[in-house]
Amino acid sequence: MKRFSYLYIIFLLMGITASSQTISNYYEQEGDSTEVVYYIIDGDTIPREYIDLDEVILLNKLEFTSKEDRHRYLVLRRKTRKVYPYAKLASERLTTMTERLKTIEKKRDRKKYTKRVQKYVEEEFSEKLKKLTRTEGQILVKLIHRQTGRTAFELVKELRTGWRAFWYNTTANVFDISIKDEYRPFSVKEDYLIEDILERSFQADILERQKPAFPIDYLELSQHWNKKTVNK
Repeated sequence: MKRFSYLYIIFLLMGITASSQTISNYYEQEGDSTEVVYYIIDGDTIPREYIDLDEVILLNKLEFTSKEDRHRYLVLRRKTRKVYPYAKLASERLTTMTERLKTIEKKRDRKKYTKRVQKYVEEEFSEKLKKLTRTEGQILVKLIHRQTGRTAFELVKELRTGWRAFWYNTTANVFDISIKDEYRPFSVKEDYLIEDILERSFQADILERQKPAFPIDYLELSQHWNKKTVNK
């Protein structure tokens, strides 16, 4: 097998769950006619504004039209969970480097620091990335874009040279991989499935959540693809 070395329904909890507590609420008009909601918990009156309400994403039960679809999803899940930590780390390293570069004035010193970071990352992950399969490499490319907001091609071009980025992309194309690929969950079905896998993995504490570089509304995304399925 060829291997590639590159890189809801949302509900607000409107109460507090406790086995021995009784909760009720009432409304009261303040002097300025503003309506304030209070919770009564075991006799204690607490304004709602002092209760933190966490956002909860309720996930639909997975349904597949065939055994083949189920198998493909499970394979995609395994590969996504494997490469996501690398994309997350890439984002962390990039953020650290960008903040550090802001404090370095001399161009020569900035270049030296960038090279040092490059060498560290390459030495730390080179051998691990070489063991990725072609499909794992492509998923990683997409997740790097999700976490950094930049394609792998743009990052290589920024941190190396335009020529090296072109060369990397040409080499990747031999394996049917493009490091210019973007993460587009609203238009690419596989990317939507990857987002679904990530959300389920975050909630199950299998992967550590890291906000994407651009907003992704899981509820909107799910509704978008459900409509497509219904309209087929």
